[in-house]
Amino acid sequence: MAGFDGVGWSPERARMVDEQIVARGITDPAVLRAMRTIPRERFVPEEVREQAYDDAPLAIGRGQTISQPYIVALMTELAGLSPASRVLEIGTGCGYQGAVLAACAAHVWSVELEAELSARAARTLASVGIANVTLRVGDGALGWPEEAPFDAIVVTAAPVATPPALLEQIGPEGRLIIPLGAAAQELYVVTRGASGVSRRAVLPVRFVPLR
Repeated sequence: MAGFDGVGWSPERARMVDEQIVARGITDPAVLRAMRTIPRERFVPEEVREQAYDDAPLAIGRGQTISQPYIVALMTELAGLSPASRVLEIGTGCGYQGAVLAACAAHVWSVELEAELSARAARTLASVGIANVTLRVGDGALGWPEEAPFDAIVVTAAPVATPPALLEQIGPEGRLIIPLGAAAQELYVVTRGASGVSRRAVLPVRFVPLR
C-alpha cells in the first residue's frame, strides 16, 4: 500500500492522521496505516480536491457526502476487523470508506443506491489497486443476504431504525456500526453475542438519510 502515495499529498495525509485521528484516540495500527496510505484525494471530486484532508465531510454528488476522516477511522476501528474479516458496507458513496475497510479486512461487499456513484467508486478503487471490494447497486436496507453472515457491517447513511435484514446478517460475535435517527442522530455499535444482541451508543453524528 505504500505505492498509493501521490506526490505532494503525503504530508497532508500524515498531518490529517496525526491531528484529526491519533489526537482523538484512534489507536488500531491497521486503521492508522490505511488512513496514512490510501489517497483520499483520489476519491473526492476534482473541484474539492484541495479540501480532501480537511476535518469535515465533503459533497461527492447525487446528494451524498464523504465522511470526515475521523468518522471513517472511528467506524473502521469500532468494526473490530482482522485480516480474515468479511465486511458488508451499506452506502458505497465515493468508495473511500470501503477502501479503508478493505485495507483492514479480507473482503468488503458494498451496496450503493446510486448507480452513478457506484460506477465512479469502482473506477477509483481499481485505479488505486484495491481489488478486494465487490460492489452492487441496490437497496442497502436489504443487505447482501447471499454473502451473509458478516463479521462486521458498516452503514454510512442513517436510517431512523435498524433495518431488520442487517440485524439478521450479523455473524456470531459480529458487529453492526450504524448511525440512527432523523434530526438528531447517534452512532451505535450493535453486537451479536452468546446472550443475544446488545447496543451501545458512541457519539452524536450527522449522516445523510438512508434511502
